Amino acid sequence: MTEATTGSTRAQITRAALLDAAREVFVASGYEDAKLVDIAERAGASIGSLYHHFTAKSDLWITLYDEYTRRQQHRSARAFRSALAAGEEDALRLFMAGTRAYLEGCWEERQLARIFLSGSGPAGFGLLTRQRFREWLHANSTLVNGHERPLSDMLVLCLTAMATEAGREVAAAPSKAKARKMIDEVLELMGHLYPGS
Repeated sequence: MTEATTGSTRAQITRAALLDAAREVFVASGYEDAKLVDIAERAGASIGSLYHHFTAKSDLWITLYDEYTRRQQHRSARAFRSALAAGEEDALRLFMAGTRAYLEGCWEERQLARIFLSGSGPAGFGLLTRQRFREWLHANSTLVNGHERPLSDMLVLCLTAMATEAGREVAAAPSKAKARKMIDEVLELMGHLYPGS
């Protein structure tokens, strides 16, 4: 292994440790009360090392958010593709397969889901989440386009908003059983919005 590779690996390990520590501190303290010194200390890194990898507390928060949303998108897309591979062609059922995966991800990563869906975060975070919602909305519309019983743009908007709000509630559920029940109820309600699925 070369020195450059060793340095690169060490930098990746430090960055990952800083993100893990930031997640723990944000979950415990929230965005406003989180301190960079606590994040660096928990990661076993110096403040200088933290600033080498991240420009500010907001950079850590947004990086964690972007990674969380990427995992959620992958979960949903994987479920959508699996339903397609199993022969499903109904646009609503395909959408619901992706929604189930998204909501299950909200439960699996409930600590992060709670902080990101709470409304707190750095200045401009609300605008960023709205932008990501629009991107998700566009992706959902694109995914269900061209399948049996296509969904109108307005129905996709309503379903996506419903999934987002349900994610907030699923993440706050007191137990896995309650979360599963909520997920099943949301999907049943979605089915009633477009009968015949």
